Amino acid sequence: MLRLYSLMWWLAMPLVLGRLWWRGRQEAGYRQHWNERLAIYRARAANDEPHTIWLHAVSVGETRAAEPLVDALLKEYPRSRIVMTHMTPTGRATGKQLFGKHGARLVQAYLPYDTISMVRRFIRHFEPRICILMETEVWPTLIAECGKAGVPVVLANARLSERSLRKARRLGKLIADAARGITLVAAQTEADAERVRSLGVPQVAVTGSIKFDVVVPSAALSTGAMLRAQIGGRPVLLCASTREGEEELILDAFRTALAAGSATASSAAMPAAMSAAMPPDTLLLLVPRHPQRFDAVEQMAATRGLPVQRRSALAQPGASVAPGTQVLLGDSMGEMFAYYAACELAFIGGSLQPLGGQNLIEAAALGKPVLIGEHTFNFALVTEQAVQAGGAARIASADDLMQQAAALLRDDSARAAMGRSALAFANQHRGATQRTLALLPALLPQEEHA
Repeated sequence: MLRLYSLMWWLAMPLVLGRLWWRGRQEAGYRQHWNERLAIYRARAANDEPHTIWLHAVSVGETRAAEPLVDALLKEYPRSRIVMTHMTPTGRATGKQLFGKHGARLVQAYLPYDTISMVRRFIRHFEPRICILMETEVWPTLIAECGKAGVPVVLANARLSERSLRKARRLGKLIADAARGITLVAAQTEADAERVRSLGVPQVAVTGSIKFDVVVPSAALSTGAMLRAQIGGRPVLLCASTREGEEELILDAFRTALAAGSATASSAAMPAAMSAAMPPDTLLLLVPRHPQRFDAVEQMAATRGLPVQRRSALAQPGASVAPGTQVLLGDSMGEMFAYYAACELAFIGGSLQPLGGQNLIEAAALGKPVLIGEHTFNFALVTEQAVQAGGAARIASADDLMQQAAALLRDDSARAAMGRSALAFANQHRGATQRTLALLPALLPQEEHA
């Protein structure tokens, strides 16, 4: 089965490489470092590298989630380095930004395609002592070849939704063999753990989500304060990590809410109507999840008659958000904490459409009230816990989003109370990094440890 799977990779390789080249039209990083994707490396002298911990974080979300674990591993194992692999240019760029401080102790590379020969070359070249896969990454050949090379495989910060479980089971023996080849799974929740166990993983522990342990960088807070100064005293609604099909809904609802707010402000409206009307000077800070869509989203705002500026334009000396601007497009990478710091409240994207949602922990960690849609199956428990704690609220539609946002923007005390609840929720769930780290000494050779 594994050889057939590897053969299918080889047969699909012209299409795979063609797709890389095609995606490189909008994101140049897809046309770089192809040698790494094919596991072609320069020869190195024998035994010239420190002990290697291999950590795979597929893209931006997983890379950011790995930050507390990376910092803890390098501190706990001072004679080791980390080789961090990615699948996307944005993940690699995020890793460079987050971990450049570690210098030569953290090396970045693309994960080779999951063929037997490529994975073997990767393992021979880097000689990892352990492989740590972040969240949901399961590659059958990688796991099998690690097993043959005596490299333990750990799935850290693991989450597995019911939908992903059903997809996994359709792969039959291929995924069953891969599951049995995983040495240890550190799951976010008991529900995740039960679903993972049902696939046949021999050792599963519940450690919580490492994302709760992310420390807000002081530089991000400074950037957020600077951005806030450029915006001025206007109320800011952040729509973070939005996905295709959501921005149109948000922009239409925002335009309608602004019109209603302006009409209400100019009439003798009842106080109840005022509380649900969007303040006319509200700024929508819109941050698409995928950078290749920045231009398209800007055009969406412009065609709806919503004056738009780009975050990148504010990098110019003396730049500020114009009073007439209604949409600020967050077209930068690695600034999500700064965006959270600059807003009054945040909507978390991927949840208006059945896409599974994104994680609300970063917003909660900054004490921001959170609004989130109904489609959160990728983060079901953490979202429900945040709602129960009073730090987040569900919205049923884009119009409902604007109504609830308007009410919060006009009620300072309610918004502040919700923000305090969000922060308390985030602080309550810290500690997953240390619980995960405590599981590793049994898997790493003794000479690795401090």
